[in-house]
Amino acid sequence: MRLSLLSIVSTSWRALALAGASAGLLLGATPSLASDAFSDQQKAGIEKIVHDYLVANPEVIREAIEVLKKREEAAELASREKAVTEQGEKIIHSANQAVVGNPDGDVTLVEFFDYNCGYCKQSLASVSKLIESDPKLRVVLKDFPILGADSVEAAHVATAARTQLSPAKFWEFHKKLLSTRGHIGKAQAVAAAKEVGADMDRLEKDANSAETQTALKEVATLAEQLKFDGTPSWVIGKEAIVGGVPYAQLKAKIDNMRKCGKAAC
Repeated sequence: MRLSLLSIVSTSWRALALAGASAGLLLGATPSLASDAFSDQQKAGIEKIVHDYLVANPEVIREAIEVLKKREEAAELASREKAVTEQGEKIIHSANQAVVGNPDGDVTLVEFFDYNCGYCKQSLASVSKLIESDPKLRVVLKDFPILGADSVEAAHVATAARTQLSPAKFWEFHKKLLSTRGHIGKAQAVAAAKEVGADMDRLEKDANSAETQTALKEVATLAEQLKFDGTPSWVIGKEAIVGGVPYAQLKAKIDNMRKCGKAAC
């Protein structure tokens, strides 16, 4: 916020200076607007005008900050939409991801998650309910381990499990691991994989394979391009969202995709 405020004040000074110069109010002189070549005396006059104006009208700063925030949010949204368009195939149809629900569904919901993310654990109930209540929904799960070394180790095991388990079995594994209480690391991931019948020798080998590294690197690269800095993060249609999203809001976006082809009609 401090940097934004400084930027706003600087912009305000420039605007008022130009306005004053145009009116010939700055000590009776009109400096070159093209070069902004103000003398020290003129700059002091500008500072006095700006200072007095902002003291008399402090709400201008708040209004300017709000406008700047909206512009930044709009720019970020446009950047994410561009990334979704450019990387759509990897986001929706990459071989390096888990697909649950209906693999041929008419709407795809993508979740970037971390097994140690509290909001991801909360979102599990919503995703489960959506899958159970919507037979035409396709859900893509992208393991995005950003919460420490344990998350990375769990992601390696989960990625290895995905390569050998059926979608139904992986979904069982995913729910079991994500709903595990306490911190999750390699041991918890291995235990969950064993419970659903994974080949443990193959699991250990695949967890340390180059293919697993490539899969996780692809997700990390996509997250960077989408400017995802937290989990859960979502993609539906052209819309990319960071943070927990309530069930009702996710369902509304899915319904909108069927209604008008966009997450927001």
